[in-house]
Amino acid sequence: MRKKKISGVMALLTFCLCIFLASGFNLRAEEESAQQAEAAAEEPRTITAIEVRGNQSVSGNSILSKMKAKTGTPFSENIISDDVKRLYLLGYFEDVNTETEAYKDGVKVIVNVKERPVISGIGFSGVRHHLEERVKGLIGSKEGQYLDFAKLQNDIEAIKEFYRKRGFGDIEAEYKADTDSAANKSKVTFAIKEGRRIRIRFLSFSGNKAFSYKRLMKIVKTRPASLIGSGVLNDEVIEQDMERLSSFYRREGFADVKVDYSVDFGTYRRGAFVTIAIEEGVKYTVEGVKVKGNKVFTGDEILKKLESCLPGKVYSQEAMKEDAARIQGMYFDVGYIFARVEDVASVDEKSGRVNIAYNIIESEIAYVGKINIKGNVKTKDTVIRRELRIKPGDKFDGEKLRRSKERLHNLGFFEDISYDTEDTGEPNKEDLVVEVKEAKTGSFSFGGGYSTVEEFVGFFEIEQKNFDWKNFPYFTGDGQDLTLRAEMGSISNLFDLSFTEPWLFDYPVSFGFDLYRREQDRESDVGYGYDESRQGGRLRLGKEFSEYLKGSLTYRIDQIDITDITTNASADLKAEEGENTISSFTFGLTRDTRDSVFEPTRGYTISESLEVAGGPFAGDKDFMKLNALGSKYFLLPLKAVLELRLRAGIADAYGDSEKIPIYERFFAGGANSIRGYNERKVGPIDTASEDPLGGEALLVGNVEYVYPFLDFLKGAVFYDIGNVWQKVDKIGSGEFKSSLGFGVRIKTPLGPLKLDYGFPLNLEAGEEDKEGKFHFSVSHGF
Repeated sequence: MRKKKISGVMALLTFCLCIFLASGFNLRAEEESAQQAEAAAEEPRTITAIEVRGNQSVSGNSILSKMKAKTGTPFSENIISDDVKRLYLLGYFEDVNTETEAYKDGVKVIVNVKERPVISGIGFSGVRHHLEERVKGLIGSKEGQYLDFAKLQNDIEAIKEFYRKRGFGDIEAEYKADTDSAANKSKVTFAIKEGRRIRIRFLSFSGNKAFSYKRLMKIVKTRPASLIGSGVLNDEVIEQDMERLSSFYRREGFADVKVDYSVDFGTYRRGAFVTIAIEEGVKYTVEGVKVKGNKVFTGDEILKKLESCLPGKVYSQEAMKEDAARIQGMYFDVGYIFARVEDVASVDEKSGRVNIAYNIIESEIAYVGKINIKGNVKTKDTVIRRELRIKPGDKFDGEKLRRSKERLHNLGFFEDISYDTEDTGEPNKEDLVVEVKEAKTGSFSFGGGYSTVEEFVGFFEIEQKNFDWKNFPYFTGDGQDLTLRAEMGSISNLFDLSFTEPWLFDYPVSFGFDLYRREQDRESDVGYGYDESRQGGRLRLGKEFSEYLKGSLTYRIDQIDITDITTNASADLKAEEGENTISSFTFGLTRDTRDSVFEPTRGYTISESLEVAGGPFAGDKDFMKLNALGSKYFLLPLKAVLELRLRAGIADAYGDSEKIPIYERFFAGGANSIRGYNERKVGPIDTASEDPLGGEALLVGNVEYVYPFLDFLKGAVFYDIGNVWQKVDKIGSGEFKSSLGFGVRIKTPLGPLKLDYGFPLNLEAGEEDKEGKFHFSVSHGF
């Protein structure tokens, strides 16, 4: 019995041992299998093919070219994920997804795409006929593009904004896309309900104590509807008005001002009631101004330069910053370009008193290292450098820098000129950078026009103000001036070739010549009682003696033929008939301090010239002419300019000549001298034909005030006075002819238009009544 029990136990132990050993073998086999699978998973799979499905308009090659995954490269989930994002960003597809399958011992990547429909047409409904083209121009979606719902929504917002700015406060807009699935094309329609245009019925201010309704209305652009204004509600303009009012109040000392507005549309939205609420706050005034840290200038010198924030005046941050800039400008002008000005305002909110302190850190004088020219593509560096009044090694001088900029502007080659500095690594030395933006200096123009002097005129002109005869084939960059011009008019013809080299052999000596031919037909309305033919030329030399003083020497030779004098002319006028040669030298001096030769606002110009004809210079006529011209310009408030101009001239015959020939005499009257009178009709006239004879002496003065309404539009009022005398010894005797008038100056694409109306205050010779006259002209360029 005991043996049987022992045998049974041994059998059980043997059975358990067998099961344990079998389990161990299975675990080991599973472990080896897992290791083999893991090893297989770690082996990189190769992309053996990439297939694109679902594309219709976009070629498969185009899609594949945008993917980073390529056939023959290892397969990577990250790269495929990035490729999906990349294809989405193309904007061609509504959906992009990928799948893989085993293929030729590798993996095939299948790219499934669903293309967006192509916009086949765009339509509008509910748009007013005269606005349709403008609305079409607003939208970014175009025919032929893929349908993009985000872009369509942006188009809707652009349309709504367009209408809101025009007072359509109830505007509604939506889009509808009708898609043909088979053709994968979509027709987009923008449906617009404009609603009523809301106009401002009433505009009021509340809280304004310091300024009246009338004063504030001069600042805002928003206006109620009236006979002369639409009064359309425009949120953008009102928002701008809030900033205008805030800025105005701050400039007037109300630093804490708050401005807001509200709109009440009333019953049935028949009109808008706009209320602008103003919280003015305390008005701040300047109690005292102190300067600290100054050694170069005394405190009194600095305080004299301040203009905006002075004791007793209103305080504003803008005004204080302007005065700080003026102080800094003082230091810049004498070479302290590193100087800094710190402004501190101590404000007493209860009393409204402000004490200002300017703390000056002067640093040291800075000197110019190198001068670098930038931005000039056509113009040579030397053309710019020779106009600079400041040189390497000089201290930075504000006056020289300003004058240099004026001279560069006067060349007419550049739209913009600016200065900057660059660090040199050396103490107290900075490189000066002169940066220019070149303008168009060459032109070929042709066209026609009308003036009260030349009547109808056609012209063509080739001009290059920055000419270089050695720079083939561009012929630009050396600062020379070449002009070829021809005019054909109702009563005159002109042909002119002109060339000027402003720096001969790199010296401040100019050389030039003019060749011309002019024919003037007899026309009493413009002061010619005969036909005149003139052909000839001039040789010119000029020298710059100082910054503002120039001299000139000109030789002129003209051949002049007078014919077809009116039959009823007197014997004196008929004696002018015939052909003569004029040979003369002219010596001239000019002092010109104007800030601009094109549109001067300050400075003056004075020029005198003496011309000697005949005598030692041969020719058929012997005479001398002395001319003088002076103009003074004043810059007035609101950028208006006042010009005072005086012109005087005397002429006298000598030698074999007994009198000045008629074509060399002085004439006045008309657009360019005394407006309100007929051309050349102020002065002596022929007693028989009433044609002007001119005189040996002239004196003309002009006062003109020009106010800029807009960048391209200016208004002018003027007073002209003067006369012409037959003999030199009579100059200044008898009455002067004068006139009052007004005019406009308009810059047009064709050229500047000038229209003046002058009313004569004296009776013109040969006339029975005083009648005002228009003087009109359009020239071909600026």
